[in-house]
Amino acid sequence: MSERYKHEGKPHFLHSATEWRALFEIASLTYLWPTLLAAPQGDGHPVLLLPGFMADEGSLVALKTFLASRGYAVETWGLGRNVGFQSKHATALEQKLRHLQHRTGRKVSLVGWSLGGVFALYGAHQASECVRSVITLGSPVSVDPAGSKSPAFVRAMYRVIAHPMGPDAHVMQPRVKKLREMQPPPVPTSCLYSISDGVVPAQEATMGGDDARHENIRVQGSHTGLGFNTMVLLVIADRLAQPEGQWRPFRPEGISGAVYRMLTHAAVPI
Repeated sequence: MSERYKHEGKPHFLHSATEWRALFEIASLTYLWPTLLAAPQGDGHPVLLLPGFMADEGSLVALKTFLASRGYAVETWGLGRNVGFQSKHATALEQKLRHLQHRTGRKVSLVGWSLGGVFALYGAHQASECVRSVITLGSPVSVDPAGSKSPAFVRAMYRVIAHPMGPDAHVMQPRVKKLREMQPPPVPTSCLYSISDGVVPAQEATMGGDDARHENIRVQGSHTGLGFNTMVLLVIADRLAQPEGQWRPFRPEGISGAVYRMLTHAAVPI
């Protein structure tokens, strides 16, 4: 599960053009919710959710509701809309992590969607003593110095809203340069990626690392639907439910494991 996805170039045009698939992922939650309730219960430790680019806490409603139902003390970052990797947000995140750990007396798990995953990795490096684990969802964690291979419309949006250099801007920031040099973070990390992601190429959503505390997990779905994707939610629940200090790589077994492998590793990139 920890092997990096080997691919180059942009997401396939059809994957990018059909990101509206997320609507079906959202709709499916209604009738698949009983399946989600069979996920393992947590131990109540704090979980901090971080939204993707141009998203806010509202986009995290399914994740928050589901993880709260599993018994976790769930919080969102509280910084409003994510408008790019900005220093003020990075600093505020680090402060929030330290505050949460001090207030609860327990380490915090970070779940970051898309660009939120970059913030999660940053927080794990800057306040590793406060972080229990990191889970990224389709996050650009391994952008090549030559530049991101995300679709042109994504780069254009980033230029207009966050930085004139586009999504490559966060790669050039001193904070992120340090982050890239230190990857992977010194805590258990799970990078979830989809080969049909139409926004962040699969090779950019995975990273190399020590198999003893890092893994890349393939899921099936769109980029904009990851936070509502039943498979993703089940994987997150499985990862968070591991006892602290006893992290093990993702190894789905039984019937559910067979279904997982059929839906993910049987898929072939276009």
